[in-house]
Amino acid sequence: MRQLLVQVPHGYGKEVLNIAQAYDATNTARVEAMGNDEPVELIVVHISNQKVEGFLGDLESLPNLQVTLIPRGVIAMQPPADEAPEQVTDVKARSPIEIFLAGLQSVGSWKAFLGYAAAAGVVVWIGLYTNTNYLLVAAMLIAPFAGPAMNVAIATSRGDAKLLKRTLLRYFVALVVTIVVAGTLSFILQQEVVTSTMSDTSKISAVAVLLPLVAGAAGAVNLVQSERSSLVSGAAVGMLVAASLAPPAGLIGMASAMGRWDLAINGVFVLLLQLVGINLSASLVFRSYGLTSKGARYQRGKKGLFPTVLAVTFVALLGLLFWQFSDSPELQRSSREQSANQAIQQVVEDNDLVELVEANVRFPTPNIPGQNTLLVVMYVQRRAGVTESAEIISDRLTQTVQAELQAQGFNVTPLVSVNVLSAPDTQN
Repeated sequence: MRQLLVQVPHGYGKEVLNIAQAYDATNTARVEAMGNDEPVELIVVHISNQKVEGFLGDLESLPNLQVTLIPRGVIAMQPPADEAPEQVTDVKARSPIEIFLAGLQSVGSWKAFLGYAAAAGVVVWIGLYTNTNYLLVAAMLIAPFAGPAMNVAIATSRGDAKLLKRTLLRYFVALVVTIVVAGTLSFILQQEVVTSTMSDTSKISAVAVLLPLVAGAAGAVNLVQSERSSLVSGAAVGMLVAASLAPPAGLIGMASAMGRWDLAINGVFVLLLQLVGINLSASLVFRSYGLTSKGARYQRGKKGLFPTVLAVTFVALLGLLFWQFSDSPELQRSSREQSANQAIQQVVEDNDLVELVEANVRFPTPNIPGQNTLLVVMYVQRRAGVTESAEIISDRLTQTVQAELQAQGFNVTPLVSVNVLSAPDTQN
């Protein structure tokens, strides 16, 4: 529920109260006051979140209307006293006008915005350079990407071309600053070695598209929900959005400075996938909560802009997915590692000589140029009664695993190392 202070010229207060009554307003009050030059009436209204925009729309016909919307949830209790629990549990989502205006307010000064983007670039670089995962989390917390991401979705659902252009500019400027800062630090320190965290960040899963879709939907739901109806903080949701943007942005800068264009391309793909995925899901959520091209105190939205931008976003997402699945295994390394591991386990299960102890499967970095190297390190143990030498077992299993991976179309060069282990002799 929201509290509104409505100021109208003297004599219009009763009309405001009648309109408020039609929207089931509670705990209303009317007082006479003095404006700048003339007497006015000040009406205090408590109204359900979802009815705020309609209420404001009906007030537009009143002359010299001034409204103060207090963007915090209030608990308006009224007689009978024993119904207080039922009165306070009716928590509604925020009104579309409040969501839109809050998005506009989040467009702060450029100086602070770029400062946070630069700070995120420094922190994400340190995390990637030193293989420190908690610093990547810190970079996600300070990266200012969640605000522009959500504003792009708000502008899309509202059909607001002006807000869309303005927010996209801030969006890409912030990303460029983070990329440039990370790249500059790698250039200054003359970094030549790809760290394990950089390598892990560059690996993409076949289901990578799910992260931006979930992040966009979660961010939008967090903005539309009343602050009392969710246990998830805005900072946590903002970090979820930044989680899909900050590490790949840092990777692009560092890889570009090192001339590792294969890693940089992977980072660009991840970044683009996040941008379109977040906008697609978030704009649909905002639209479902009533953010349309027209509304109370908002008339500049273009009706055709929402379907146009949504169609472009959807086509871009399909194009990125086509790129991902047509360029195997470059943009599916994480998933390919899991699939190869499953194939190896099946090979060993069908083998009569050994049992699998452990299999480590990964795409190493750096790669041999022109070769998709898949490194397989296996630890196996002889089955009971097997007397073949370790060399014979290793050769047979190596050939079988390599043949299986090539037969399944992994499009890799499997380099297999088999370590045959022996259990201790319990008879001695």
